[in-house]
Amino acid sequence: MTGWQALASPRFLVSSWPWRSYFYLFTSIPLGVMWTCVLIGLAATSAILSPIVIGILLLPLFPMLGVLIGTTERWRAGLMLIDGIKSPHAAMPRALSLRDKLKFRRREQASMRSLGYGFLLGLVVWPFSAAIGGLSATVLGVTLMAPVIADGDEMGMGPWTLDTAWEGLFFLVTFGPVFYVVSSYLVGVLAAAEASLAKAMLGPRQEELQRNVAELRRSRLDLVDAFETERARIERHLHDGVQQRLVGLTMTLGLAELDLPEGEGRRLVVKAHSEAEAALADLREAVRGIHPRVLVDLGLEAAIREVADRSPMPVEVSMALGSRLPPPIEAAAYFVVSEALSNAAKHAQATMCQVSGWLAGEQLIITITDDGIGGATVGGGTGLTGLVTRLDALGGTLVVDSPPGGPTRLRMECPCRLGD
Repeated sequence: MTGWQALASPRFLVSSWPWRSYFYLFTSIPLGVMWTCVLIGLAATSAILSPIVIGILLLPLFPMLGVLIGTTERWRAGLMLIDGIKSPHAAMPRALSLRDKLKFRRREQASMRSLGYGFLLGLVVWPFSAAIGGLSATVLGVTLMAPVIADGDEMGMGPWTLDTAWEGLFFLVTFGPVFYVVSSYLVGVLAAAEASLAKAMLGPRQEELQRNVAELRRSRLDLVDAFETERARIERHLHDGVQQRLVGLTMTLGLAELDLPEGEGRRLVVKAHSEAEAALADLREAVRGIHPRVLVDLGLEAAIREVADRSPMPVEVSMALGSRLPPPIEAAAYFVVSEALSNAAKHAQATMCQVSGWLAGEQLIITITDDGIGGATVGGGTGLTGLVTRLDALGGTLVVDSPPGGPTRLRMECPCRLGD
């Protein structure tokens, strides 16, 4: 809700909004005076010291002061704007140094707009707020205190002269409600107008919102790329390091098995050989799940057909992609299909599954349908939840339709190009 919406409400006079308006206007006074003194003082210091270059070096402080003014005023505007004012500043990369971050903020238009609002608040807004708000509060306060004041001394209120407590009480009962209504709406309008001015100057422009969204999408794509890079590094380490050592171990145990005579020692070597081969098979399966080589070498369609062939239930695959897609998109689609087939085999008691994929314009669409018992939900486990988060970073969606009793149908949609 905003101040304007509160003014249109029939409950405005009996709500907290009149007092919020008074508080908002009165806090403009000390802040306006403070910003005026700081800005004038900084400008004077810069002008005085300019002959010795130091004054010129102080000029970059003005935009940074604008950042401070904007942050303070956006927080204060929460009195009249329940949703507040969103920051117009773009998110900065974490890798920047403090100096680069300050330079980044100085060059933003939002910093200069905030500085301009500080000048406007110091030169125009707070004197007007002090005059209107102070006059309204004074008249209302004197009216409320009229019985006390008139009882001790003679007081004049416009054309009337009050010199007894009863006359003051009569004046309060007669004109107090009128003054409260008039002053509340007057102060409410002024506070709402000031908050609207703050939102117009301190809030984000449309291009800044678009830029912030683009920056957010880019940072999330960077996280996906970093995740894929780390996944590939782990896969290479396991494939070229640990897996080769296990292969060497199984060969050595196999040779030892041939050379040893029958007995307890040969039996233990045979058992160790079998365990090593089982560990090697488990490692190969883990490596395939971490970063499937067929996905990198042959693409999404071949990788989906391979995971379908490994499934313990019949899987019908129908893919019509035509060309390779960016690696993060192919990886996301592969793991959606892999997780869906795994869930169908382990939890859904499915006897068959269908996987279909095609391109619709610039969108990749994949559906996975099984004849299981249903009941799958996105929040029911970490697998689907992680896939939803991953697709969201790429601008995609995952819809799960799984009524109790089945069937279960997953539909993935994702842009074919990063950044769409």
